[in-house]
Amino acid sequence: MPKVTVHRKAHFNAAHRLFNPKWSDEKNFEVFGKCSNPNYHGHNYELIVSLRGEIDKETGFVYDLGKLRELIKTKVENVLDHKNLNIEVEEFKSLNPTAENISVVIFNKLRVSIPENLDLEITLYETPRNYVTYNGT
Repeated sequence: MPKVTVHRKAHFNAAHRLFNPKWSDEKNFEVFGKCSNPNYHGHNYELIVSLRGEIDKETGFVYDLGKLRELIKTKVENVLDHKNLNIEVEEFKSLNPTAENISVVIFNKLRVSIPENLDLEITLYETPRNYVTYNGT
């Protein structure tokens, strides 16, 4: 059977501060600029979850997008939406919540529920012009 990639878009809003606690405020500002604001700042994140695999002969699906919608809602949106990532999300209490790190955390949250025969890729837009892609490698 042919391999096809299916995509599901989602979004969440969250605040964060980019900083390294080992550095001074001056060094953090030098590296992260206004993103190191001690009072945090927010983004309207756009998320694309992509699954690639063979089309199932019985259903015609690569994966049920309704099930994917629910996985994203429970494992990503309910956990990250309207949260201060640094303070309210366990993974980011000790991990700088950059777009890169957020995409890896999302990947890991979803990977455990996605069948292994499907390739998973996360695309996360922090702004319309800044985005990252992570596929587990």
